[in-house]
Amino acid sequence: MAKDGKAKKAGKKAKDDTSAAKKSRDTGVKKKHLKARIAELEAQLAGPKGPLVSPLAPAFPDLPAIDGVRFATAQAGVKYKGRTDLMLVDLAPGTAVAGVFTRSGTRSASVLDCQEKLKAPRASGGWALLVNSGNSNAFTGAAGVASVDAICHGVSQALGLPPSRVLTSSTGVIGQPLPHDRIVTALDGLSQGLSPDGMKDAARAIMTTDTFPKGATTTVDLDGTTVTIAGIAKGSGMIAPDMATMLSYVFTDAKITDRALQAMLSDLTKTTFNAITVDSDTSTSDSLVVAATGKADHPEITSARTVAGKAFKEALGAILHDLALQIVMDGEGATKLVEVSVTGAANALDARRVASAIANSPLVKTAIAGEDPNWGRVVMAVGKSGARADRDKLRITFGDILVAENGAVAETYAEEAGAAYMTRDRITLGVDLGLGTASDRMWTCDMTYRYIEINADYRS
Repeated sequence: MAKDGKAKKAGKKAKDDTSAAKKSRDTGVKKKHLKARIAELEAQLAGPKGPLVSPLAPAFPDLPAIDGVRFATAQAGVKYKGRTDLMLVDLAPGTAVAGVFTRSGTRSASVLDCQEKLKAPRASGGWALLVNSGNSNAFTGAAGVASVDAICHGVSQALGLPPSRVLTSSTGVIGQPLPHDRIVTALDGLSQGLSPDGMKDAARAIMTTDTFPKGATTTVDLDGTTVTIAGIAKGSGMIAPDMATMLSYVFTDAKITDRALQAMLSDLTKTTFNAITVDSDTSTSDSLVVAATGKADHPEITSARTVAGKAFKEALGAILHDLALQIVMDGEGATKLVEVSVTGAANALDARRVASAIANSPLVKTAIAGEDPNWGRVVMAVGKSGARADRDKLRITFGDILVAENGAVAETYAEEAGAAYMTRDRITLGVDLGLGTASDRMWTCDMTYRYIEINADYRS
């Protein structure tokens, strides 16, 4: 009996030693992989500081001219030296304009001015947009309001428009007075340089910490007439939109009423720009403006319920979705685009709560940066979201890989498969709550060392 007991103990010890050795090897491999990943990310920082282009950057599309829209850009030296920082857009008489803006309690003077102008009764005539980068003109008090007035009056004189038809946007550092005199001085040159072919240059002029310009275009057939839609956007950090994104401008030659365009835009924003996040921070300057010149020869769209209205809304939604994803792909320091898909929620609010909690979690985002398939962090985010959840009904997937179900890791899950999946540059995290039929999707990116460097040095 004693010998049998000793043999059993020896056998158990040998098994434990083998298990421990295997665990040690696995841990060593994982640590080696993570160290290599960290070294790769640190290498991004080894060169001179500056705009390293995101590895997720798509090719900039060939943006077509939109009938009734003209662009001009200039270097005003608002903050940046040696690069364009002003965009002027001239919109033909008869243009319908819609806008969606941040609901931040500290929104900028430009945002407040745009909101008031777009709420006012619409008179006939053209519109103009003036956008500067480098300074947000936010939290600048009465001086900020004066800057907006000065710019609007300057554009008014340069283009022969009433100031009430001039919309402005500013993006950049918060809390510093806007040197609007530099902008006003550049207006004559801008007005003389207006051209229908300047949208790509305009996309570059509105960039701040962006590493690439963002643009998208499509066409749609409306009653036998080809209608063109094209847009640009900027955004890289301070992205967790609340009714819009950083800055985005979309132009089309479609013929549509202001009311119908506004209704479509407000609805589409929910599943596009309001479904992205980089760092959970909402900008004071978030502005999304869509302008329809009405130059296309088709019956005017008065509602999204008509055949033409539905077709146009779908095409507009595709452009907004494309631009929104490009912003996430240019998230400061991003190396991976992450889709968070939530299904089986008890209601729509819970679905968004869970999606937002996962997409905004620094722990989830840093694990993805390190290519660590740490599904426990997804469990954590679900639990903290405030949404109704049941451990034993929760189901987690990485792409097509079942990771966890029935309150525990899935029997079929292999850590090696999860780790291999995390090396991709496009990742889908799936969560099924098993409690209902509501669903939602959000898009985010990983969080790397580069994010810290950019934001630590942002004002220097």
